[in-house]
Amino acid sequence: MSLEAIKKVTETEQDTQTRKAEAAATAKKLVADADKAGRELVESARREAEERVKGFMKDAEQRAAEHNEAVLAQAAASCDALRRAAEARLEEAAALIVRRVVNI
Repeated sequence: MSLEAIKKVTETEQDTQTRKAEAAATAKKLVADADKAGRELVESARREAEERVKGFMKDAEQRAAEHNEAVLAQAAASCDALRRAAEARLEEAAALIVRRVVNI
């Protein structure tokens, strides 16, 4: 083989190795970039989910407070109705007690 042919083969081999190294570096960078982008996407989705959960919790707490107020108002109304009914029968009950005590 001539010196020129050996030089050509050597240059070709070096060029191939350089391209192979460049391709490996490019692939490594692509993987790193994709990994970084994926992590950022996951973090963004996590933050968004946390914000949505906070909103859901706030809404649920507000609905619970409104329900609690409604139940308390209904209980107060029931208590008032029972008190009024008891007050209306108070004289009748006192008279009944007096009749039973006097008749004994």
